[in-house]
Amino acid sequence: MTGTLYRLSAFTTDPHGGNPAGVWLGESLPDPATMQRIAAEVGYSETAFVAPLTGARRTVRYYSPQVEIDFCGHATIATGVMLGRLGGAGTYTLETAVGEVPVTVSQEDGEWHAALMSVTPEQRPAEPALVNEVLDCLGWDAAELDVTLPPMLAYAGVWHLVLAAAEPSRLDRLDYDFPALQALMQERRLATLQLVWRESPTLYHARDPFPVGGVVEDPATGAAAAALGGYLRDAGLLAAPARLTILQGEAMGRPSRLDVAIPATGGIEVSGTAVDLAPATAAA
Repeated sequence: MTGTLYRLSAFTTDPHGGNPAGVWLGESLPDPATMQRIAAEVGYSETAFVAPLTGARRTVRYYSPQVEIDFCGHATIATGVMLGRLGGAGTYTLETAVGEVPVTVSQEDGEWHAALMSVTPEQRPAEPALVNEVLDCLGWDAAELDVTLPPMLAYAGVWHLVLAAAEPSRLDRLDYDFPALQALMQERRLATLQLVWRESPTLYHARDPFPVGGVVEDPATGAAAAALGGYLRDAGLLAAPARLTILQGEAMGRPSRLDVAIPATGGIEVSGTAVDLAPATAAA
């Protein structure tokens, strides 16, 4: 099945920032083996495959270089920007593996913006044994965690383990045991670790290891941003409705900005921009 492959960077207005994503658009989706091959060739942390070419409702599947991912936020933002460019402003409903995700697209001062509304988030406390295993893989000490933001398993399409550092210097240093963490996260079906430092009630800094996708670190993770927003709301750590800004990718040299709107109930809105990284190409 032939389609057009676009390469964008999401959550940035600068091609040198943000998180690169592939967006494949065609009349119908390729078979899983073909999607996996294309994603591996693209080499970005995720490529979104979207069909059909027109309409307010589309089917989307997400592939990392190694495995299919049920949901990906940054590739959804990149997809929204492409749909806006090609089909105009409005709301597009994406039928993902985890449910419907509306994406509202608008143009402001010549820039396309996309805002996704996640599926309803879920949380459950992270058991101490899991936290200790992850800390060992990271080389972190439990005393370095922020006790006011307890470790939490958080979901907004895929599961993440949220760990909060007490000091920004802890977040600055990320050098982990890749094979050990990859195996542990595969066993526990975790998409990323959401490692955060809270600068203020409305400003967070994040780093997201993604070894299950064959990627050391994501420079912007929209799914984890939505999961964090759901965790903070449902744990009573902020009063909704609320807004957060998450800065990610700074230590990687790919700064990203994720804007999070947290309503009193339901899904979490994550919004941002995306810019081209390369001309569109045919891919099959």
